[in-house]
Amino acid sequence: MHGMEDGVRAGDIALRTSRYRVSGMDCGSCAAKIETALRRVPGIREVRVSVPGGTVTISHEAALGADAVVRPLAALGYGAAPADPVAEAAAPACGGGCCGPAHSDAGHSHAAHSHSHSHADPAKAPWWRGRKAVLTLSAGAALGAATLLGLLVPETEGWAFPLALMVGLVPVARRALAAARAGTPFSIETLMTVAAVGALVIGAVEEAATVLVLFLVGELLEGVAAGRARAGIRGLTALVPDTALIEQDGAAPQTVPAAGLAVGSVILVRPGDRVAADGIVLSGSSAVDESPVTGESVPKPKGAGDPVFAGTINADGALRVRVTAAARDNTIARIVRLVEEAQESKAPTERLIDRFARLYTPGIVAVAALVAVVPPLVLGGGWTEWIYRALAVLLIGCPCALVISTPAAIAAGLSNGARRGLLLKGGAVLEALGRITTVAFDKTGTLTEGRPRVTDLIPFSGSEAELLADAAALEAGSSHPLARAILAAAAERDIAPPAADEVTALPGAGLQGRVGGLAVALLSPKAAAPSLTAEQAERVAALAQAGKTVSVLLVEGQGGGRAAGLIALRDEPRADARQGIEALDRAGIRSLMVTGDTAETAAAVAGMLGVEAHAQLLPEDKLRIVRDLQAGGQRVAKVGDGINDAPALAAADVGIAMGGGTDVALETADAAILHGRVGDVAAMVALSRRTMANIRQNIALALGLKAVFLVTTVLGVTGLWPAILADTGATVLVTANALRLLSIRS
Repeated sequence: MHGMEDGVRAGDIALRTSRYRVSGMDCGSCAAKIETALRRVPGIREVRVSVPGGTVTISHEAALGADAVVRPLAALGYGAAPADPVAEAAAPACGGGCCGPAHSDAGHSHAAHSHSHSHADPAKAPWWRGRKAVLTLSAGAALGAATLLGLLVPETEGWAFPLALMVGLVPVARRALAAARAGTPFSIETLMTVAAVGALVIGAVEEAATVLVLFLVGELLEGVAAGRARAGIRGLTALVPDTALIEQDGAAPQTVPAAGLAVGSVILVRPGDRVAADGIVLSGSSAVDESPVTGESVPKPKGAGDPVFAGTINADGALRVRVTAAARDNTIARIVRLVEEAQESKAPTERLIDRFARLYTPGIVAVAALVAVVPPLVLGGGWTEWIYRALAVLLIGCPCALVISTPAAIAAGLSNGARRGLLLKGGAVLEALGRITTVAFDKTGTLTEGRPRVTDLIPFSGSEAELLADAAALEAGSSHPLARAILAAAAERDIAPPAADEVTALPGAGLQGRVGGLAVALLSPKAAAPSLTAEQAERVAALAQAGKTVSVLLVEGQGGGRAAGLIALRDEPRADARQGIEALDRAGIRSLMVTGDTAETAAAVAGMLGVEAHAQLLPEDKLRIVRDLQAGGQRVAKVGDGINDAPALAAADVGIAMGGGTDVALETADAAILHGRVGDVAAMVALSRRTMANIRQNIALALGLKAVFLVTTVLGVTGLWPAILADTGATVLVTANALRLLSIRS
């Protein structure tokens, strides 16, 4: 039953962390009730609830049974299931016990927050089949029947409308009682129950029944909106195919469930198939569309030894892949898990709103009590009129729209980022990114590609092709990064290097051998210095000044082994590095480069990108620069590989790891850029700023509607109908506004 468990210790007591997926949890009021109820369970130490993610994470004593978690949630009308993707595929959606006696009768269908108790995944069931929709339709039908009966037989109104009211009110009242027992006396169900009973007492039965139906309709719409928001990230799990073709003992490939693939299994991925698991290509070559994982739209060529990721799409060639990660640990599952964990991490704005909401509802209840009592006693107003107004004020007291305004927007922002290869470790990170004023970039592998490339071919005799062919011949058997760069350059130019004989390494100097019968050497400038003319030495010095590594090719028979040419290599900037820096500059953010590389190399790269460079730095020097910037009032984001730059990443206001696929390094950093584009740093900042603007809109909308209807209700301008719309209507509006963030593309 326990999903995503890991053990920790608190003092001498072993603690365990478990996450559950909760069905029927659609608003901030739900989260508050669940958190309060679980905190009262003996053995539970910490509770984190994510409404957008539909999850609850608890830290609890190891001896605590699953029933201790499921029972209080079931009493409130919620179902619980493990939040593990593999477990979810095999386990019933409701978890053990949620279909027990507490839910066997219709009275336990949660009026405001009902949920399906079928053994199918509620997230996949159509909304109109859920208990929430059934209850809403039943209450609406009862109200319609009462209205029709009242028109045809007026004398039946006295009992028809009260009966219609009871259809929806009894389940709501039961939920209110359960919430009060679990420590939440001021729930929306309580406020709705008091308002409906009060309206019944003062004779406004028709209006009370109508308001209750509107309430249920609003809650139904709220559930639909929440489900759509939740599906944004969980939809990633659908990218992984259900089955895979596995090779065993030389027999023909057999179809097996993808969830059961073991590490080490060999699967066949045909053209057009989705890859069923993370793995390494054993044989075959093809282009693979990795956009579901990295957001990169251009398919990547894959061959033997290359990694592939679950959910990506094989384009045009068959691949044999050795599985390297079980289904619960594949890239898609890890991304979903990271985002769902991030949704449980509250942003400062969200925590502030939560604290305000805890005071808001009791305050509104107090206002309602004063509205009911003071005018009749002090001003001589009519009791019925002012009680009616007080009941309407009560319906404005639920802070659902306000509480959901922040997490709904943050969840949509996190989901949008994840689908574009931008992973953020929580709402606090998403909020902090928008306030960044300085970005400190590592150089190697961050601003640059992380591997050298041939930049210059300077033949002193013969052609560039001959120069590169001879160098590639010597390097053919080497795995050194410079050798790979020379071989890659030859391959790009369709140059087939000739065979080389007697190739030997010269420690600290280079390589020598025989190519085409001639003695050939590829040496460092220092080792080749005696063979260089003054002009050639100047060319070498100029290339070195530009931050390039130079190799000198010497060939026998040219004046006793004179230089045949120069090959210059450098770790070049990423293709979008310049545009990424310019995008940050347009956003008002300063960029600088901090690197352990030489001053010459750093200056050359910084000059091409237009950034300030700090070179020859140790990890503690990078940490000092970050601290100095912060001391000067700057909010700093540090972008690096997440490992070598760990101290600076940890010290920065936001640490961002540049990674790809499985190497996201989120253990060290606060965020990760999966496809390694420098421009995605600016995209993260833009996403943060859009999200925070959306939150401000939501808060203004929620509080504005509440304030307007509070005043008009006290003045007698509006009554029960507009009051309930001020609550459920505002909740639907702020959720719909937050959903706009899902469509951001840049």
